[in-house]
Amino acid sequence: MQSLRHPGTSSAKLTPMRHINLISTGGTIEKTYDERLGVLSNVRSVVPLMLRRLRLEDITVTTLPLLSKDSNDLTDQDRSRIVDTVRVLTGSDDCSGVVILHGTDTLCITGELLHKSFPSPPCPIVLTGAMRPYEMKRSDALQNFTEAIFATGVLQPGVYVVAHSRALRFPGVVKNVDRGTFVKEHQS
Repeated sequence: MQSLRHPGTSSAKLTPMRHINLISTGGTIEKTYDERLGVLSNVRSVVPLMLRRLRLEDITVTTLPLLSKDSNDLTDQDRSRIVDTVRVLTGSDDCSGVVILHGTDTLCITGELLHKSFPSPPCPIVLTGAMRPYEMKRSDALQNFTEAIFATGVLQPGVYVVAHSRALRFPGVVKNVDRGTFVKEHQS
């Protein structure tokens, strides 16, 4: 594990670095507007732009642009690729958490698959997305992105969706279209 001297301290006290792996799959959070065509689409990652806006103390973030798709276009093969990538990343001794940027329409399908694939993960696996793209006004993208990174440091190992100031653990998480957020399914 890497260590770094805490800024502003003169003692030899070391603060451990947290290492977060960030997987980008596309989705609304990363859609950009093409004014020539008049459409929102997944063309380029906005992750570097979002990371530059954050002050991350004692955290390193390694980004992996895995896919660039609307979540409605994800295939079973794409989801298997996500699971395989998470398996490799969580197998590293220095992995403190995994954040997956994902489209909200099918995020819960991927979350359930990850939950089944990793019943006892070694660290938090956090999925997040946005109801409005990062580039739009009143977007929830930066909030959800920031919360997801923070959540990897406070949640117990498991598979979660983090959005709108809440962390919900799989299984049983669904997107509530009327509320524009994720909720836990009521179980009888």
